[in-house]
Amino acid sequence: MDKPINQLSKSGIPPQENAVAIGQNPPFAIADLRKDYTLKGMQETDIDPNPFVQFQQWFEQARAAQLTEPNAMTLATTTTDGKPSARIVLLKNFDTRGFVFYTNYKSQKGQELAENPQASLVFWWAELERQVRICGGVEKVSENESDEYFYSRPLNSRLGAWTSNQSEIIGDRNVLEQRFQELQNQYIDGNVPRPQYWGGLRVIPTEIEFWQGRPSRLHDRLRYTRLENGSWKIERLSP
Repeated sequence: MDKPINQLSKSGIPPQENAVAIGQNPPFAIADLRKDYTLKGMQETDIDPNPFVQFQQWFEQARAAQLTEPNAMTLATTTTDGKPSARIVLLKNFDTRGFVFYTNYKSQKGQELAENPQASLVFWWAELERQVRICGGVEKVSENESDEYFYSRPLNSRLGAWTSNQSEIIGDRNVLEQRFQELQNQYIDGNVPRPQYWGGLRVIPTEIEFWQGRPSRLHDRLRYTRLENGSWKIERLSP
């Protein structure tokens, strides 16, 4: 029997099931988790007029700080009817053409980007109190680029590209492990070809925003917007 609407929380879960402990206050309040950012500031005179040069400087600083996977980024996509999804992927290359990651083109993100080739990327470097947000169109990289990266991967990673029908439902983990073993036996010589459904995607930015945390939530936000002539306009955004 359905519960009366006045007995449901906004999440649709009965209040007594939604509480940390019935009749007790939770051990902490999520709303009270906060940090004042004090490391650095960012002025217009501090940044390079080319956003790719600026990104390279920040990326190298993230690497020098020995952050865990500084190339990890959130990739946000949408279906053609506007349903969003996001996940963490790894940046594998960038230059003035854009930012490259690799995936199974038949995966959820691959299909969404084939239907709606627009994406947003977010890098979050917490230890440096920095964030970079990138928005733009998406295209496949060349076959040669995909081949070059694929054959540079460790053997087991190349086998993994064949093992997983990414985003498809499977019965249990044994399905993957059995398939992986079969492929190890098949390609015992290590000569694993690149699947045609696997390759690189490049996000071609129209906007790149650099965010530097500041005290009192008065953060620095500088946004580069690509103009029709290929140059970049820099604007400060209110935090």
